[in-house]
Amino acid sequence: MNKLIFVILFLIISLLYILDVNKLFGEKFTLVNNIKQFYINKVETANDYLNMYFYQAKSIDKLESENQELRQYKFLYESKNQKLKDIENSINSINQIDEKVLQTRVLSYISFDDFTKVWLDKEKKDDKIEGLIIDDFAAGIVVKKDNKALGLLNGNEKANYAVFIGENEAPGIIHSLGKSKYILAKYIPIWIDIKIGDEVITSGMDNIFYKGLKVGKVVSINKKPDMQEAVIEPYAKVLKRRFFFIYKNSTQDIEAKPEKIQKEDEKKKKN
Repeated sequence: MNKLIFVILFLIISLLYILDVNKLFGEKFTLVNNIKQFYINKVETANDYLNMYFYQAKSIDKLESENQELRQYKFLYESKNQKLKDIENSINSINQIDEKVLQTRVLSYISFDDFTKVWLDKEKKDDKIEGLIIDDFAAGIVVKKDNKALGLLNGNEKANYAVFIGENEAPGIIHSLGKSKYILAKYIPIWIDIKIGDEVITSGMDNIFYKGLKVGKVVSINKKPDMQEAVIEPYAKVLKRRFFFIYKNSTQDIEAKPEKIQKEDEKKKKN
């Protein structure tokens, strides 16, 4: 019985396929075909609206997220821009600094019982203290004496300049240490930690040297009740040299500039 039903259904389906019933219905029953086409169009239109809605919702969420991020960047930009303006204003308020490095030659000792004082082959008409350099190391200072350049080398009792010591940049002032190959950094604050082996550099706080010129290394420390001192082995071997470099660091007030230079500076600021 089941086999007979299966055979009948198979024959019916085959017959419908042979006669192309779907095409026949489409040609004979136009109402059915129109309803079918209307349904398909409405379904496609509804599907397009749904896709557009979900796409717009996702786009709105994305744009809102990007807007929030851009607002954060805007705030950061305004903050950094204001800080840059503050720095620029600070720089414009600082007096102009002119730097020069001149080579000089040792002419002679001042006296035979002190090898740390030498005449240099330069005239000196101003009273400004200048720095002496050899091999990228601080070697002493230059002062005026009888309109000539007098070199006071490391180890001289008057060869004083400002330094920083170690990673904490503890400030100190260089002095002599008697008849010794070492020099001494005095007036170091007691609350700033320094240690043996710390490197000593010029601080530039005295306008004699620029900051960062190497001086030497700490070999011992003497702590006092209100300050500490550091014995330093200097890098510069000053007693064996005939040639040095003079570092000139001259600060010029704006009012002292010629009128032409002042006008040029004002024009640059406007631009």
